[in-house]
Amino acid sequence: MLSKAATMEIPINRNGDTGTLPEDDSLEQDLQQVMVSGPNLNETSIVSGGYGGTAEGIIPTSSIKGSSMQDSRSSSSMTAEEASRGVAVEKLDFMKQWGLNTYKCTKQMIAERFGRGSRTVDLELEAQIEVLRDTKRKYENVLRLARALTNHLYSMVQTQHALGDTFTDLSLKSPELRDEFGYNAETQKLLCKNGETLLGAINFFVSSINTLVNKTMEDTLMTIKMYEAARLEFDAYRADLEELSVGPRDVVNMARIDTAQEQYQIHKDKYERLRSDVTIKLNFLDENKVKVMHKQLLLFHNAISAYFAGNQQQLEQTLKQFNIKLRPPGADKPSWLEEP
Repeated sequence: MLSKAATMEIPINRNGDTGTLPEDDSLEQDLQQVMVSGPNLNETSIVSGGYGGTAEGIIPTSSIKGSSMQDSRSSSSMTAEEASRGVAVEKLDFMKQWGLNTYKCTKQMIAERFGRGSRTVDLELEAQIEVLRDTKRKYENVLRLARALTNHLYSMVQTQHALGDTFTDLSLKSPELRDEFGYNAETQKLLCKNGETLLGAINFFVSSINTLVNKTMEDTLMTIKMYEAARLEFDAYRADLEELSVGPRDVVNMARIDTAQEQYQIHKDKYERLRSDVTIKLNFLDENKVKVMHKQLLLFHNAISAYFAGNQQQLEQTLKQFNIKLRPPGADKPSWLEEP
């Protein structure tokens, strides 16, 4: 849109021809000003009304773009707000359900503790669980004693190794007792070698018992804990359903009974599923325990007997029988890259 300074009158004669323009230097300057200060495409205006109208009818297109961008931003912010509100509602519902479930289970636990509530009991399964817990305590004691034996035997082997080196050094420095020191040095070295072989067998025994106790049995006990928690929830919702069933049969109470019946069925299915899992794991654990202990007890007996009998060949044969490979000397020491 031309500015006011660049607007001029062009005279037209009767024949429709344009008249001669006055020679004025300001015309060229006005045209240059129009070209320089012309409208920007980014600031194009929409004019409502005719040319030369008031500024009230002019609507900048930049304002239209700004309003559309604001609308898109507001819609995106509303979407994010609705999403966050939905997450908050889900968390609130979860906390509400968790609090209600905790209240019911705590109430059931207190009632059982003081003898005012009934609990579901599987006598056969409870007996098996108690046997497992007692077995785990005894096996933990065996594991502790076997580790103590390993530590004592390791100390003895190290002492025999140092004693053999001392005897060897003295045999070289004492010509009059060279043979005596030499015999004792060889004996200590042989005992040290047999002790290292026995250490390999006992370490394998300890590793197998540790896996059985702290992994296999512990996994079964974790399933038992889940089963006991499901049993408590099942009894809590069962007691809630029984309490509602003796109440009035109005519309509100019937709706509560239907909800309680649904929750009761859900927790009953969970309880029965976990009870079946515990039964299967107990049977599997019992079979696995017999196989593992049969092998490990045979290894422990043969290795100890061969060591104290001084039968080095039988001791090495025992390790080969159970596929036990000894670590080379110095394998436990850190490499020069790991040394401080």
